[in-house]
Amino acid sequence: MTDSKTSADLAIRKGDFLKMKIAMLSPIAWRTPPRNYGPWERVVSLITEGLQKRGIDVTLFATADSQTEGKLHAVVPRPYEEDKSLDPKVWECLHISEMFERANSFDLIHNHFDFLPLSYSSLTSTPVLTTIHGFSSPKILPVYKKYNDTTSYVSISNADRSPELDYIATVYHGIDIENFAFQETPEDYLLFLGRIHHDKGAHEAIQIARKVGMKLILAGIIQDKAYYKERVEPFLDGSQINYVGAVTPVLRNELLGKAFGFIHSINFNEPFGLSVVEAGACGTPVVAFNKGSMPELIADGENGFLVDDVSAAAVAIDRLKTISRDRCRALVAERFSQDQMVENYLAVYRQIIENTN
Repeated sequence: MTDSKTSADLAIRKGDFLKMKIAMLSPIAWRTPPRNYGPWERVVSLITEGLQKRGIDVTLFATADSQTEGKLHAVVPRPYEEDKSLDPKVWECLHISEMFERANSFDLIHNHFDFLPLSYSSLTSTPVLTTIHGFSSPKILPVYKKYNDTTSYVSISNADRSPELDYIATVYHGIDIENFAFQETPEDYLLFLGRIHHDKGAHEAIQIARKVGMKLILAGIIQDKAYYKERVEPFLDGSQINYVGAVTPVLRNELLGKAFGFIHSINFNEPFGLSVVEAGACGTPVVAFNKGSMPELIADGENGFLVDDVSAAAVAIDRLKTISRDRCRALVAERFSQDQMVENYLAVYRQIIENTN
């Protein structure tokens, strides 16, 4: 190990956890923080900047155009989703190996890059913490299972836990609530904000809006072009049902705040649901299908309603006027702030490092 690592170890053994050196491994599909879409990268940025404000030494491994008040280390010039000339597999390998070749300079590695970095974890004595942002498929579980006893896992909701893995904690995502403007008086439209994909339920949102006769704005990247062509585009009429594409943070906040209600008509077990929390920060109540983490984010009747299908959602839309928009924002401030998330991760870091030493 390097002298700097030995010095840091001594400080941590004395209980000075503010002198931790953290390597933060971000995905490289999008910039950190993302310009528009990029939920994992957004969370990584909020954790990184929150730690930095507390005086902790953080090195962010991300794309070269990423932004941080801490140290940025990059080998990937641009996000591969924004530059299709970049081969994702090639640059993922270069990105991950770049960090692990420097692993002994850090007290802890915080991995947000899914399962692939785990295959490097036995090559270093530096402890590795992986935030599991969701399971793309059960097929990736063998990797997590292999490193279950030698690394640490955090789940982002209690609902998104595999019974085959051990977890050190559940840490809910937080948001920078001060950047979400509260809107006390909404306009007369519903909002769907998410990937245009069957999983996210854009078609079901359209059905709900048509049932209640309200205007619907759909926003988000088109992840499944066939689904968009078959299940969304035929219903776009330029009047009641409108698709505005991917949105910038400024437009996102405006759309969220002015919406009468936010529709989260998911067809899968959502691991978390950042957009649900962001809607609440703006004061907008949510009608969500009762799947995955939704019961952990929505207190039924307090900041929205949990429903089972399109018909029940249509009934719930009218009841949204009984929800206090002030209470929606207050719940986010209490449970899903950036500060709360960072403090929870600091507690996890301390636990891992104490156990390691």
